[in-house]
Amino acid sequence: MIDFAWLASPDAWLALITLTVLEIVLGIDNIIFISILTNKLPEQIRGKARSSGIGLALVLRIAMLLGITWIIQFQEPIFTVFDTALSGRDLILLSGGLFLIFKSTREIHHKVSPDDDSQYSEPGKTARKGLLYIIIQIGILDIVFSFDSILTAIGMVQELSIMIMAVIVSLVVMLAFSGPIARLVETHPTLQMLALSFLILIGFVLIADGLHQHISKGYIYVAVVFSLTVEVLNIQASKRKSAQSQK
Repeated sequence: MIDFAWLASPDAWLALITLTVLEIVLGIDNIIFISILTNKLPEQIRGKARSSGIGLALVLRIAMLLGITWIIQFQEPIFTVFDTALSGRDLILLSGGLFLIFKSTREIHHKVSPDDDSQYSEPGKTARKGLLYIIIQIGILDIVFSFDSILTAIGMVQELSIMIMAVIVSLVVMLAFSGPIARLVETHPTLQMLALSFLILIGFVLIADGLHQHISKGYIYVAVVFSLTVEVLNIQASKRKSAQSQK
């Protein structure tokens, strides 16, 4: 049963803020994946695709929170492979990690050796098929990222209403910044490569986690922030050089 008695507790509000920030950080990989996929669609339906993807993530996460008992059961071992007991959660992380690595590698291949992606750019029925195909892919990764997000929430707080509010606020923030991030990624091809490389690393982390080899995402985020900082400096230097050459 959802209880809001915690509203009068400062500690509960602190837990809400902390969990919300953490959910936003954990959602970075999700929003990058959504931005890269939706940028392949015609410009007039990209916003709809991003909103649909993030809305789908919201529905999945709230549904999982309402079924916490069912989610916890997913952590029970199902079978053992090479002395490693694998649960439903582990299988989801393994399959999600493999899918993320496969999809990101394929996108890098398309950037380096462009294939005919015209099926996403044509108007009418074909473009709608492209939209549906991309939303399905987003939904697959949403399930994996939602497990990570929900298990983090369960480990931090006990109040279901706090978890739901943190998820809602974090996804609203993601929705607000999804457009600018998508435009930034589309404008700078080098940022696309960095983002795709980041997703490959996240896929590797998911696989390792599924095999009970925990790797802190903090290391990945630090590396990505450093790489992005260097690339932003390179972009600014290129802009200054271009401006000076035009004088």
